[in-house]
Amino acid sequence: MKHFLRMFVQVCLYFYCKCLWRCLKFVVRKLTGQCELQRICYSTKPGAARTMKIEASLKGSKSKRLQTSVSVHPDAIEKTIDDIMELKRINPDINPQLGVSLQACLLQIVGYRNLIAEVEKLRREMYDSENPQHEEMLLKLWKCLKPNSPLKARISKQWCEIGFQGDDPKTDFRGMGLLGLYNLVYFAEWDTEIAQQVLSDSLQPKYSQFSKAEWEKKKLDKAIGYSFAIVGINITDLAYNLLVSGALKTHFYNVAPEAPTLTHFQQTFCYLMHEFHKFWIEEDPLDIMEFNRVREKFHKRLLKQLQNPEMALCPHFAASESLTNM
Repeated sequence: MKHFLRMFVQVCLYFYCKCLWRCLKFVVRKLTGQCELQRICYSTKPGAARTMKIEASLKGSKSKRLQTSVSVHPDAIEKTIDDIMELKRINPDINPQLGVSLQACLLQIVGYRNLIAEVEKLRREMYDSENPQHEEMLLKLWKCLKPNSPLKARISKQWCEIGFQGDDPKTDFRGMGLLGLYNLVYFAEWDTEIAQQVLSDSLQPKYSQFSKAEWEKKKLDKAIGYSFAIVGINITDLAYNLLVSGALKTHFYNVAPEAPTLTHFQQTFCYLMHEFHKFWIEEDPLDIMEFNRVREKFHKRLLKQLQNPEMALCPHFAASESLTNM
């Protein structure tokens, strides 16, 4: 009985607040002469703060046309903007900037949804050793990371040198599919110097950033390494979950003036790999068994950062210069 009463009160409060909110919106519109979309665009600067408010407003609208506007095809965005202006009785000649602002927001919103679909497709595609393109990408990963050490055979213990678990890396891609390979190759190909340095440091972290005297002073003498490729696949999983949960909206809406793309996602992966490497050294785990603890702590730090609507993960990589300059 108590549970039923609690549920009843919650339902009543929900409808009360919903009705109160709609009444408040009606009053504010009458007083200002502007709809909620206008007020958001005129009072909030471009970026995540504006786009996320626009997204929430459209999804929470009582109009089905507005609710579905966040999931239209990119080619239909211009017509969708016209429909919104017509539905809200806004004269585009008097409010020309509103259409431009709404279009920018919808490009980001729709683009984020499409990016999730693209990333999910790569994640679901399994590595196939019979596929020449898959094999070519895997060999490219080796060449980028170990240019001075030729691979003696496709099936080889040498793969362990870049952090795979056995003599055939294909078994390590089961969790993240081709997405893990795509990210590792992107990191190794476009941020080669950084990727090679992180690989080297992962094998001998004790000498990566501090002198021997500094290590002893900081009591970091027990620092240990990790498997570069396996951690890369694990960080791919972390980036994937941040994307699907919506946590990366803050970052992408602040750095991509239009639709975020797979390249943005891969550049974010580069940033996460570099940051996790530094975080691992700072945490100074006793052994590799502490990996999950360190990863979870790193994940929580990222989530806290991404709660700030002004936040943009700013990678300091050559491949990311175009992203930060957009």
